[in-house]
Order: sequence, then C-alpha cells, then structure tokens
Amino acid sequence: MSDTDRIEKQIVLKAPRSRVWKALTDTKEFSAWFGVAMDGRFAAGKPIRGRITHPGYEGLIMEVLVERIEPETFFSWRWHPYAHDAKVDYSQEPTTLVEFRLDEVPGGTRLSVVESGFDRVPAWRRDEAFRMNSGGWAAQMENIRKHVGG
Repeated sequence: MSDTDRIEKQIVLKAPRSRVWKALTDTKEFSAWFGVAMDGRFAAGKPIRGRITHPGYEGLIMEVLVERIEPETFFSWRWHPYAHDAKVDYSQEPTTLVEFRLDEVPGGTRLSVVESGFDRVPAWRRDEAFRMNSGGWAAQMENIRKHVGG
C-alpha cells in the first residue's frame, strides 16, 4: 500500500464517547455536521443516500454502503470518493473504505478517520479524489468538533 492509498485524520473531542458516537451514527446529527441530508438510517450491510447540502455541491447525491457498526467504537462504509460530477457514472468504479474509530482519552474522545483504497480509483481521477478528500476530512473533523461542542 502506498502513502497515496490512504488518508488518516484524528482529533480529540471534548465530549463523551457516547456523544461523538451519536453525532456519527444518528443520521439527523450526521447530516447536520457533514453537510448532507441523509434519507433513512445507518444499518450494517445497507446502502443509504442523501442530498449534499454543502455550498458548491448542493443537489449532488452521496451514497454509502455501510459495512460495520460496532456501538461506540467503530463505524465504516464504502463510497465513491469525490464523486462530484453529476454527468459521470461512478457506479462501476472501485470504492474506498471509510473507517471511524472512537477511543476514550483523558479529556474526551479521540476520533480517528481512515479512508483507504485510493490506489484502486481510476488513474484519471485518483490524484484529485485523494487531494479533495484529504482536505475534506480535515474540514469534517473541525465540523464534528463544533457540532459536539468541544
């Protein structure tokens, strides 16, 4: 695996693990900080989609396939990274895996996010998808920090 295959971010949130877990896995809360209006709820083995509300990307659809949910410790999904062009059919491309891990630490909860599998994204868009998602995860870590109040 190359150093361009995975994005890793982490933040310590001044909130209990249960609060961070709810922000990650309750679709109403997730929608509020992530910038998407999700339809339904997260369930292992099930796809879920929603309309992106983030400025500049309004109206695009975000779809994820939830892989695993281990209460208050681990949550993962697969998606097509930086699938931002409504004219492109990304459905036949390989997906990346997004993993959230929560650990109790002094003063709160450490949230780690790893997105891996970029080496399998088609070469014509791999670098842009990696760059945009790297910046996106940095912004999302700040968004969840604000959301949980830490």
